[in-house]
Amino acid sequence: MEIRRLQTADASAYRALRLRGLHEHPDAFTSSFEEESLRPLADAEKRLSATAHEKFWGAFVNGVLAGMVGLNQETRLKNRHKATLVAMYVADEFTGQGLGRALVDNVLQDARTSGIEHLILTVTDGNRQALALYERAGFTSFGTEPDAIRVNGISFGKTHMYLHLKSS
Repeated sequence: MEIRRLQTADASAYRALRLRGLHEHPDAFTSSFEEESLRPLADAEKRLSATAHEKFWGAFVNGVLAGMVGLNQETRLKNRHKATLVAMYVADEFTGQGLGRALVDNVLQDARTSGIEHLILTVTDGNRQALALYERAGFTSFGTEPDAIRVNGISFGKTHMYLHLKSS
């Protein structure tokens, strides 16, 4: 396994894996397969272009992009101490191999290096595997947003979690 920052050259693999995750697990993401599949490859290239406030990492197994995660740092003056862990996904055939934890650890390391003090994220209610991963990494739940997303008319809540990096 290799974990590294995704770059513009990875856009095609990133887009394919993202669409797969959105299609196979529609309740796990706020974005939808239907909307994202209409976006051109150029949107993925732009998302992966190097910026200080949005970064993505990929987990590669034998050269194949098997998982990914993003970090979006707040840009407004009053919120720059915070960032959001986003778009976490590991392809089903690669789960249980430590890729998810390795991706989260990379985000935590980068956040600390960048001076971020608080990380936040959301997990769809019922996604016990993701919840357990984030709890093992030190995240704590601070509430649930009921009816946060709807997939095919079915309502799902989102558990909000945070990690204070200064003391961890």
